[in-house]
Amino acid sequence: MTSTFSGDETAPFFGFLGAAAALVFSCMGAAYGTAKSGVGVASMGVMRPELVMKSIVPVVMAGVLGIYGLIIAVIISTGINPKTKSYYLFDGYAHLSSGLACGLAGLSAGMAIGIVGDAGVRANAQQPKLFVGMILILIFAEALALYGLIVGIILSSRAGQSRAE
Repeated sequence: MTSTFSGDETAPFFGFLGAAAALVFSCMGAAYGTAKSGVGVASMGVMRPELVMKSIVPVVMAGVLGIYGLIIAVIISTGINPKTKSYYLFDGYAHLSSGLACGLAGLSAGMAIGIVGDAGVRANAQQPKLFVGMILILIFAEALALYGLIVGIILSSRAGQSRAE
């Protein structure tokens, strides 16, 4: 029996690993950020229940991190089709690095959002003037994940450029 596969036999493994890493690590960051911020919101809600909806911002921002990982995972998985186009190790490594860049950036951003969100909503309950500062810090933390998404898209677009076909 002959195989019609052209390219490297193990390359799709690295590509699919990249897709999984993007989704898993980003969702871990989103889950941590949501949980940590949610604890702060619950604690703050006991003291100042009227500020609960205003303090949901860190939870929403943490949830967006999972979407970044989903975007990269879909981009990577649609780029892996060794039956129609040769898929080489270069392509697999490009997809792996794309997934790791987005996933680990999402994980670190989720940790930052969780810590800042927890402390920020508690501090906001005691001093409402801190709200704008908390939002700015959260935006900068979210930007870290956005950088990972951008780099992930660029790296993913490099797949398929290893050989002229």
